[in-house]
Order: sequence, then C-alpha cells, then structure tokens
Amino acid sequence: MRIAVIGLGLIGGSLLRALAAAGHEVTGFDADPATRELARAAGHRILDSAPEAVDGTEVAAIAVPLPHLPRVLADLAGYRGLVTDVTSVKGPVRALADEHGVPRFVGGHPMAGTAASGFAAADPDLFRGAIWVLCVEPHSTDLADWLTLARLFTALGTRVVPITADEHDDAVARISHVPHLLAAALTSTLAGAPLSATLAAGSFRDGTRVAGTRAELIAAMCAGNAPAVHRELDAVIADLIRLRDDLTDTAPTAKILPYLEKSTKLRQSWPPTPGAPGRMTADADALLALGRSGGWVTSVDGTELSTMRPETDRFSS
Repeated sequence: MRIAVIGLGLIGGSLLRALAAAGHEVTGFDADPATRELARAAGHRILDSAPEAVDGTEVAAIAVPLPHLPRVLADLAGYRGLVTDVTSVKGPVRALADEHGVPRFVGGHPMAGTAASGFAAADPDLFRGAIWVLCVEPHSTDLADWLTLARLFTALGTRVVPITADEHDDAVARISHVPHLLAAALTSTLAGAPLSATLAAGSFRDGTRVAGTRAELIAAMCAGNAPAVHRELDAVIADLIRLRDDLTDTAPTAKILPYLEKSTKLRQSWPPTPGAPGRMTADADALLALGRSGGWVTSVDGTELSTMRPETDRFSS
C-alpha cells in the first residue's frame, strides 16, 4: 500500500519505520528540515512538503500536535485518499476534519509512547502489542475505510479498539491526561527540596515518569480535551480531599483503609486478562459494542474480524 506519514516525531517516525519494515511504499514529511534529513539518512523517502508526500498515496497518516493540525489539513486540500491521525484527543480532530472538508477520515490514536521524543527515538516495534483506537462514528464513518486501517494496524501487531471520538476523549482524560497533570504536580514538589530529590526512589519514579514528556505536548492534549479533563480532575481532587480529611480522624488508618484496599484490588487486576478469542462480522453497532466492553480486534479478513474481550469479572468492584 502507498502511505504517507506527515510529522516524523516519536509516533510518526515509528509509524514510518514500522510501515516500511512491513513492506509498504512509504513517504514522509516533517516541517523541521533537520528531522527530514535525519529520516532521509535512515533510508526513507522524505519529501519537502506535505502535498508532495501525499501525492499518489492511498492513505495519509497525520502525526503532528493538535495546534498544527489546521495547517496540515489545509495543505492536504484536494487529497482524495483516506486520512487518519494519531492525536491524543479525537473530538477536536473530528471537528477540524469536518471543517476542512476531508472527504474520507477515520480518527486514530495509538496508545503507545515513551518519555523520549523526536525521530531519533523512533522504534518500528513501538506499536507491537499496543492498543490503537480507531474511531467509529455511527452515522459518518465509512466501514470500508475503517476496515482498511484496522487491517493495516493489526498487521503491525496492534490491538484495534473501536469507539466513538467522545468515548475516547472521556476515557483518555481519566487514564492519560489527568495522570500527566498529577505527575507534573508531584514532580513540582522537588522544587527547593534537595533532600527530597535525594531520597526519591521507585514510587516517585513510577508516579512521575510521564512528567518527562515535552511540556508543549502535555499542554496541547490537556487543553484540547479540557471539558473531560476538568471533569476527571474534579473527581480525583474530591477523592484526595476526602483522604486528607480522613487523615484528621481519630483513627486515620481505619478511615482510609477501605479506599486503599479497593484501589489495590483494582490495580492488581490491571491490565485485564484476555478472555476467549471470538469472531464477528463488522458493522458499526457490533464494533462499538466490542469497544465499549473493553474488547479489541486482532486481525481483519474482509469484513470478518478476529476479536478478543477481557474477562468481565475483574473490574466489577
């Protein structure tokens, strides 16, 4: 398949390398000349503009931060191929695609990454075993286009989860965007505290890992999903206030123990254990039912999908 990747940072660069390794005819573009030269030096066909990169391709994958998407979509005016993206918020991207009149669009988000950034950190195996969200909008997503991308990404070793853009944004606010803000808040406690910096060990390292992500990327994804992030932050803050108040009780251990036992059980049951493999014929309702159950697609054969769902009794409490 002829595919263009626009934006060659960690995710875009890894996608470029993974698709090339899988035998696809891949072209790329990045707005940064140094990044283009780095990708060329790695043996890839890199063009000097987005329109040149997508010319003659069947699929264009946009891998730029949300603030840069309007410019890229404007550059792709007139492109008739299938467009997808890797942005960590989906509702605003869907709105931009509509605004720019993109005729064929399926929003995507690979749940993969590291604290590193840039093409130099790109890894063709980054997505192997990772979740790749592919949005299904019941009244607008073309099923054939969705299946094209699901086939492409499952062949790279990903697990494709079908959900709507709004469902995606609600979920990632909870499990990605708010954790980035919490990590930043925890990291800020090191300011002016050299003793704390010396004593900090595993729990601090694990709790603050994503604070090493580029600040502009964290700001863009949280601001782009502000309503959902605000809602989830309120929920977390309410829990923290409750725990703070419980610690003033005459028996603080007994007061906070039930909450901690519940969270311990939830953490020990994550990630979900896959259940028995399944098969299904693709249609929008069936895909959304699969995604909403926490299930995913493992391979695509025409309109027949191999699927997996998690065990359903591990997150009931």
